[in-house]
Amino acid sequence: MFRNALGKTLRFLGYTVQYGCIAHCAFEYLGGIVVCSGPSMEPTIQSSDIVFSENLSRHFYSIRKGDIVIVKSPTDPKSNICKRVIGLEGDKVCTSNPSDFLKTHSFVPKGHVWLEGDNLRNSTDSRCYGPVPYGLIRGRICFKTELVLGASLLSCLSGEMLSCVSSVLEVCNSACWSGAVSEGSQ
Repeated sequence: MFRNALGKTLRFLGYTVQYGCIAHCAFEYLGGIVVCSGPSMEPTIQSSDIVFSENLSRHFYSIRKGDIVIVKSPTDPKSNICKRVIGLEGDKVCTSNPSDFLKTHSFVPKGHVWLEGDNLRNSTDSRCYGPVPYGLIRGRICFKTELVLGASLLSCLSGEMLSCVSSVLEVCNSACWSGAVSEGSQ
């Protein structure tokens, strides 16, 4: 009796560890679902929009200008930020605020990216804390989900619009037909 209960407990513990490792690898290397908050990316991404982040781009160094990325905050390592890549290493970027009369420029150093929010007047970004090391990038946003009257509309946010559209449509069709999309409104 005791041996049977111990065997079941150890088997359950073994499966839990295995599935935990699989989940960790999936979220670390493939991607995950992120809920965004804050006004810095408006109007592209509204506060509490749900986005899907894929992590393979950062591992293969295929982040490009115009991509929206999830990054460990350079000022608070416990939090993540969502910004658009404006410049890659070696690019000349404008480092001043939009309201400044005199514009200043700088070059992005090797191994860094220049990030800015789409809402320039209400964004704390590279104009405040400088270039961000490439190693702080957690993933690239490839689409967002907008819950509108119970229907899910998927919007592609990457620079690779054509390659992303087919995968977005596949995800949307399979989710809508399988009933996996939760109903609700924003």
